[in-house]
Amino acid sequence: MIRKSVVKLCSLFIISSLLLVSCASKTDVVYFQNAGDYETIVSDNSHTNKFKIDDVVSINVSTLDPQASMPFNLFKGAEEGGFRPEQLDYIIDKNGDIDFPVLGTIKVVGLSPEETKELLKEKLSNFLKDPIINIRLKNFTVSVLGEVARPGTYPVNGEQITVLEAIGLAGDLTIKGIRQNVMVIRDFNGTKVYTRIDLTQKESLNSPVYYLTQNDVVYVEPNKSAITSSALDNRATIWVSIASVLITSTVLILTR
Repeated sequence: MIRKSVVKLCSLFIISSLLLVSCASKTDVVYFQNAGDYETIVSDNSHTNKFKIDDVVSINVSTLDPQASMPFNLFKGAEEGGFRPEQLDYIIDKNGDIDFPVLGTIKVVGLSPEETKELLKEKLSNFLKDPIINIRLKNFTVSVLGEVARPGTYPVNGEQITVLEAIGLAGDLTIKGIRQNVMVIRDFNGTKVYTRIDLTQKESLNSPVYYLTQNDVVYVEPNKSAITSSALDNRATIWVSIASVLITSTVLILTR
């Protein structure tokens, strides 16, 4: 009877020790906790990215007459030996300008791709009839750091990405990531803005940083368990080892 009581007591000690380091509250890990069934949130999806200093931009001008539009495109090398010349991209300089063929210096910083397209169409109207302009941001990446499964920098295919999609690329938050205090760090021409978003609430879908811009950094803060995990893991290992020794010793003594 005594032996069973001791073994049971030691077992409870082990279970309690493990629960101390592994338990987590539902309110700490569930997304959008205040969203009701069949509830809708209307988004106008009006977000547009603006060009920043050091952005790499691809601009292609075309018309029905390829020869007419050729002077307005940057190419590297000549068409020799059957090889097509490589079209070059534009880098927005520290003044927010690009050096466009024939037209010269054009300020595009702070403009959206659509606004830049309209600006170029206006300037090209004296040279070309009904030009078709394609503009693409080439350096659209976002970084996701902290308590996520796969921290890193990820390229974005397309013109926009949400903070949830970025976290999805990184394999979602770990169980030790604080969902109520996700930070988005945004840089615009040297000015950094820090904005926090609570992913446990549906209102996060209307956050000004829900849609990310190029080179945004999403940082997921670790909770207290993660910060002290190393010490707690070591302590838990010691406790389990001690309990195992106690159980073994007690069984040996009582079976003699």
